[in-house]
Amino acid sequence: MALNYHYLKSLPPLVVHQRFTPRDTILYALGVGAGLAAAADPSYLRFVYEKNLIALPTMATVLAYPGFWSQDPKYGITWRKLLHRDQSIEIHAPIPIEGEVRGEMTIDEIYDRGPDRGALMCFSRKIFDAAAGNLIATVRQVNLLRADGGFGGPAEPMTPRPVPPQGAPDAVVRLQTRPDQALLYRLSGDLNSLHVDPAVAVASGFERPILHGLASLGVAGLAFAGPADSDAARRIRGLGARFSSPVYPGETLEISVWRGAAGKAAFEARVAERDIVVIRDGHVEYLP
Repeated sequence: MALNYHYLKSLPPLVVHQRFTPRDTILYALGVGAGLAAAADPSYLRFVYEKNLIALPTMATVLAYPGFWSQDPKYGITWRKLLHRDQSIEIHAPIPIEGEVRGEMTIDEIYDRGPDRGALMCFSRKIFDAAAGNLIATVRQVNLLRADGGFGGPAEPMTPRPVPPQGAPDAVVRLQTRPDQALLYRLSGDLNSLHVDPAVAVASGFERPILHGLASLGVAGLAFAGPADSDAARRIRGLGARFSSPVYPGETLEISVWRGAAGKAAFEARVAERDIVVIRDGHVEYLP
């Protein structure tokens, strides 16, 4: 059955309420490798220890998360062929370590790339503090629907790709992932079986379960929220990237960082064991 463009575009916002505690904040940080990093450098403990606890900025990606909604047959999406391609976060207020939030997810557009190239689904989620009503973060995502092109929707717009950073990076941060990283990360809400079930992974074209793209982005985010600047996690106001290749749990990420104009940096991440770039077009913005 072809993807029903008009049905998906006419859906009302998907609203999710979530109450979370410091335990959830710590669990998310463990899921993106902060515990392993803390074993080597105690300054990372502030993300996984309730004493003076700080929320990682990338935790916005799991707050009021609607789950793997694309798996519901009513949406007509071939979920086994779905890949997470792009992700960005805009942070409007510091991420709290506990509280109650409301998420409102909207499908912004679906671009038809043709029967052989699939479709791009672009959606966004606004996360509000449920008590105060203020906007905490805006999370934007693009999924590549590899088997759902050719439905007659709008064509993908021509947009210039970001210019890759030139010259040697200003810093390279190596962060190890755990063999059970996907099992740990999924406890923050992303239960897509691609990341845990070998049979689903093989059916999706992978040799074994892959790490969640957002877990990989969270690992890369540690390079910016980590020990070099104890206040960096609170000053990050934007972060985004494109996922160019999967990461397998247990692999080592090398995050190369190029510092730009004041308050900005570019980055990419490479799997050391396979010498392959897995995150491209990365960008971070800080408050002064």
